[in-house]
Amino acid sequence: MASSPMTSSSQSPRPARPNLAFRRLRGQRSPGEFAAAVRRAAREIDEQVSCDARYIGRVEAGEIRCPNYAYERVFLHMFPGRTLTDLGFVPRSAVRGRGARTFEEAPDPRTTSPMYAPHETDGAYEPYDTTYDTHEPNDRYDPHEIDDQNHEESDVQRRAFMSGGTATVAAASLGPIGLAFSGAAAAADRSVRRAGEAEAGALEEAVRKIRLLDDRHGADGLYRRASTPLRAAYALLDAGAARQTTAERLHTGAGELAISVGWLAHDSGRFEDARSHYAEALATARVAGDPALEAHAFCNTSFLARDAGRPREAVRAAQAAQFAARPLGSARLLSLLSLREAGGWAGLADRRGCEQALTRAQALYGRGPCDADPEWMSFYGDAELAGLEAQCWSTLGDWSRAAHQARRATRLQDPHFTRNLALYTAELADDLARAGHPDEAAAAGLRVLDLLDEVQSSRVQTMLAGTARVLLPHRRASGVSDFLERHGALPRPA
Repeated sequence: MASSPMTSSSQSPRPARPNLAFRRLRGQRSPGEFAAAVRRAAREIDEQVSCDARYIGRVEAGEIRCPNYAYERVFLHMFPGRTLTDLGFVPRSAVRGRGARTFEEAPDPRTTSPMYAPHETDGAYEPYDTTYDTHEPNDRYDPHEIDDQNHEESDVQRRAFMSGGTATVAAASLGPIGLAFSGAAAAADRSVRRAGEAEAGALEEAVRKIRLLDDRHGADGLYRRASTPLRAAYALLDAGAARQTTAERLHTGAGELAISVGWLAHDSGRFEDARSHYAEALATARVAGDPALEAHAFCNTSFLARDAGRPREAVRAAQAAQFAARPLGSARLLSLLSLREAGGWAGLADRRGCEQALTRAQALYGRGPCDADPEWMSFYGDAELAGLEAQCWSTLGDWSRAAHQARRATRLQDPHFTRNLALYTAELADDLARAGHPDEAAAAGLRVLDLLDEVQSSRVQTMLAGTARVLLPHRRASGVSDFLERHGALPRPA
């Protein structure tokens, strides 16, 4: 078959110009050390960025001509008195939207055709998306400016991932409150080629986007639509990579995506699906010899085993995770894994084992964050520590102690993480109900119901249903009848 004129070399993007100014600012620090400094600066101003050595490398290589607003705030905080231009970036107006591109920079028509990338530019404003966001949180969103809102970084990455030469790569786009995937065989008539850095980068961004959407909205609306990028990720692995470093990134990215999709299944009550995805991630970690991915997979396996009523498996998986994680040098990771172990001991009604694991978790947490902390642990802070301890005491039947920790978790939780706020408040409502405080329990339950417009989580709904059953005999207590009436009016899951 004759090749199409559209496959000519004229489609090659204009070579990026290295950002020498940014490289000079890094000085003698390694890309990893500089990325750690960026993350520390972000924490100082309560910003959230997922910066690593690869991101710094892409900036210095000129692949990222203008950072998104989150990174802009962090960089300007790190280098006060300087502008983006001083840092080597180009003005935002020069990269924002397709209208700013020259003819030579125009994307391949096949990648923007509805046949290959449906709704590619339909990504809407998500204020905590650290890579795709190009709006200030208080900007007025104009639905007629969809084509202009995604800057060059996200555009190039998504085109590479969605329309790469791998025959089974699916077309995927990120919607305003969920993921919309279609075209699983859109590229079936094109030849297979090996994955490169762009595909690996887009895979990593897919993982981050799923995590952000889950934190914001819960798992129920995301799980089924997240299976397509997971299949695409393993198709990329099967196609192979030209470089070993790219292959390692693809293995890690595919494994992390399997864990993320597994968590969506887990949080939406599909335990067998979750178990399968976590096992897939663990196998990927073992094949790649990746102890960090192995620790993460065992961490989630332990959590799932606890929720599925297999507490001994939860303990064993948490201990295996700690064994894999010890060489990584992250006290916070070991702290979280100790909490997973504590949850297993609580399920076995072993109070002593639980208390020992909790004490170890708190001591490790007290060592503070470090550069070795995995990116996926961004959720683990004071609120999560208190919330997981509350779950342990609740499992042991110490309702007052559980309620105390759950209340701390709700007070410490960043309100932007809506799913976790709903989860901790639901835990508080249940603990208060079982501790004999029906009026306080009902008040907490009503706060959870107010959050359900934003959060879709079977876990939270299951907890509320248990609380409602406990409160039924106390219908006459203040607020209880209101809670029971509103809870009873909720649509029941299919």
